[in-house]
Amino acid sequence: MNNKSLPYLLLLPATLFLAVFFVYPFAQIAVQAFTAEQGFTLQHFDKMATNWKFWPSFWNTIILAAIVVPLQLVMALAMASIVAKLKTGRNSILYVFTIPLGLSDLAAGIIWLAIFEQSGFLSSMLVGLGVVDRPVLFLGYQNLWVIFIAVILAELWRATAIVMVILVSGMGLIPKEYYEAAEVFGAGPWKRFLKVTLPMLRPSLQTALILRTIAAFEVFAVVVALGGTSLPVLVGQTYDWQFNLRDSGGAAATALVILAISIAATLVFLRLLRTPRGATP
Repeated sequence: MNNKSLPYLLLLPATLFLAVFFVYPFAQIAVQAFTAEQGFTLQHFDKMATNWKFWPSFWNTIILAAIVVPLQLVMALAMASIVAKLKTGRNSILYVFTIPLGLSDLAAGIIWLAIFEQSGFLSSMLVGLGVVDRPVLFLGYQNLWVIFIAVILAELWRATAIVMVILVSGMGLIPKEYYEAAEVFGAGPWKRFLKVTLPMLRPSLQTALILRTIAAFEVFAVVVALGGTSLPVLVGQTYDWQFNLRDSGGAAATALVILAISIAATLVFLRLLRTPRGATP
């Protein structure tokens, strides 16, 4: 076998997978979004943009991602630093931290619903402590900010671990000699973290932020479990267009909006966290 062709043969299965399960569906969605009976049209985008739920769902999605992703990054960095420094019990702590990864979005939403619903843990605790006289309806449509907080907490609990796993892997690749050299020159723990760990973690940070931001733009099941239709998000709007309104053109247009903001966020992270050539690890 020609050595020059080997890399292409190894990439062939992944290329075929992407072609079948991404490129082809994307082409179908693009055709649905930009065509109608009369041919090329932008009427689906116009109908989507003038729908009263679109802009609330757009900004709700952006705000949720803007809050959740930075918080997850900070928490994951702290958790990864703890795991990386452990000498004993490292695997046990890592296992405990990653337990929520075994749950689906909907299951995580239902768990937090059991905490925030009117007869749930939080309301029962407040009644038991005498803070309130009767159970509180936290997740009512009039308390949109509470639904926001509940969704943020559920997302932090459910998905921070995936960021942590990526960062733990990146920290394991940083040569110990760098830390030893920084310590010799008088750098304290915080200085070593800022000057050694963070710069060397750029590739891992880039991967983690891209994956979590894209997933944050696709939040749906947790929102449905905790807020129903009280907190509209873009993926929920896509679902409504496709299955409730039976309008595949509107669903395709909304899906392309989600894809566009995901690509834009990816390009920003690729630019901001670009790793210079020849840098290690």
